[in-house]
Amino acid sequence: MATAVLRFSRSLVSRNAAVVSRNTGLKSSHTPRLNQLRTAVSTATGGVLPKPDKVSFGLIRMTVVVIPFLYVGTLISKNFAALLEEHDIFVPEDDDDDD
Repeated sequence: MATAVLRFSRSLVSRNAAVVSRNTGLKSSHTPRLNQLRTAVSTATGGVLPKPDKVSFGLIRMTVVVIPFLYVGTLISKNFAALLEEHDIFVPEDDDDDD
């Protein structure tokens, strides 16, 4: 895991160094040509694009998504609990410790 993080950070540093050297006009023969990394925020000429339109995720949309999945989840868990109890895999004991 640590070696993967080290390799990833080294690749980011070498990419950033190559982009900086390309942008300053310094040419080196050992630096590969890299494409611009963030084309989604700028045009090919370097202009900054406007912010994208934000799609609101209102309470109604959230309710339409969440409620059916909660209902299906409760049905699955209820049926699975009944199946476990039917096969005596997990049956809670009726111990009353109120003595």
